[in-house]
Amino acid sequence: MSALILIVEDEPQLAEVLEAYAQQDGYRTERAADGYSALTAYRAASPDLILLDVMLPGRSGLDVLKTVRAESATPVILVTARAEESDQIVGLELGADDYVVKPFRPREVMARVRAVLRRTGSGADPARRPLRVGKLEIDRLAVTARVDGKVLILTPAEFRLLAHLAETPERAFTRDELLAAALPDSDALERVVDAHLASVRRKLEAAGAAGLLRTVRGVGYRLDSR
Repeated sequence: MSALILIVEDEPQLAEVLEAYAQQDGYRTERAADGYSALTAYRAASPDLILLDVMLPGRSGLDVLKTVRAESATPVILVTARAEESDQIVGLELGADDYVVKPFRPREVMARVRAVLRRTGSGADPARRPLRVGKLEIDRLAVTARVDGKVLILTPAEFRLLAHLAETPERAFTRDELLAAALPDSDALERVVDAHLASVRRKLEAAGAAGLLRTVRGVGYRLDSR
């Protein structure tokens, strides 16, 4: 089972972006928007890593970190708008495993997540495991997709969409979900998802995997593993 990331962030849009990137990388996610709900989620879900905003309503991120450290060695990456070195030192001395300053690039944050998980040995790094759905195999580290060993020539957007669908075969994803997960920095409209996946379907069919990518009427798309 992939590692579970608890995202503690009171800015909904930022939390959604971090969640989309985490799920795109194959992690499971939980979210909390304040210090009290963060501790409740931490105790209920036992996450493999916590992305913890410092400035939170209710209880501050540093208070949450103190409580987590009193109870466990769960890896914590602090996320804050404060760039002062003294603030970073305080967080690290309280037991944070890493520190990210806003504004940041989400891909940088996910690189930090992978590094901390590798360093602490907490959870599995899902990007190292290939995804297999029927004849399709996806290697996220190499950014390659194969059908019966034959490499598919995909654009970056096509690869991200296909990989996201492959993470949960048989689940129907809406176009909005696919946009958020695979094209989070884009201003693309839903019809762009249709265009990308129409191209993916043609390439799958040409490689001998007709019927793998399904359109779900009134919802969106899914991969059929049967």
